[in-house]
Amino acid sequence: MPKFVIERDIPGAGKLSARDLQAISKKSCAVLEKLGPHVQWVQSYVTEDRIYCVYLAANEEAVREHARQGGFPANRVSRVMSVIDPTTAE
Repeated sequence: MPKFVIERDIPGAGKLSARDLQAISKKSCAVLEKLGPHVQWVQSYVTEDRIYCVYLAANEEAVREHARQGGFPANRVSRVMSVIDPTTAE
């Protein structure tokens, strides 16, 4: 399945408590369970005012549907075209 990076503008995201992040995660997982296997959450990175999420999904619309049903912003959804890391230089 294609990989996507989702930018979610959430002012103050970096100040969310562990309990807040747990609640957001539970909501996300509940929506994913309803949507089925064509959209999967890999991981997320919380920064000061954004959360960057990595998803595997059949298409961008599946990612956006997850955001709609969960009540999460999906300000930008970008399909990953390549992945590089330090070993790419070898």
